[in-house]
Amino acid sequence: MKDNYRETLEVIKSHVKDGKYRFTIHALERRIERNISKKEIEDAIINGEIIEEYPQDKYLPSCLIMGYTREKRPLHIQITCDPVWVITCYDPSEKPDEWSSDFKHRRIMR
Repeated sequence: MKDNYRETLEVIKSHVKDGKYRFTIHALERRIERNISKKEIEDAIINGEIIEEYPQDKYLPSCLIMGYTREKRPLHIQITCDPVWVITCYDPSEKPDEWSSDFKHRRIMR
């Protein structure tokens, strides 16, 4: 996926804009638990960027997108690429020790 970040992201964004994506049960549960709306997830994906890739993920290759909602809330969304499934979502600002100040890089845990 690394060589195809831009292409992969454009496919994901296109599917999200067209409503051609789904949530796993886990993602739905986390979204409710963390008070993240479907619209917030869509906004964060559409204006987001891929910050990590998981080509050997359990079921399908996936990636981690970092983006902001319209209200400037940072979100991380783990998502598969084809088909497009939201795997999980969370607000990285809730765990500032785990992420850089721009929420794009993991801090090394000691």
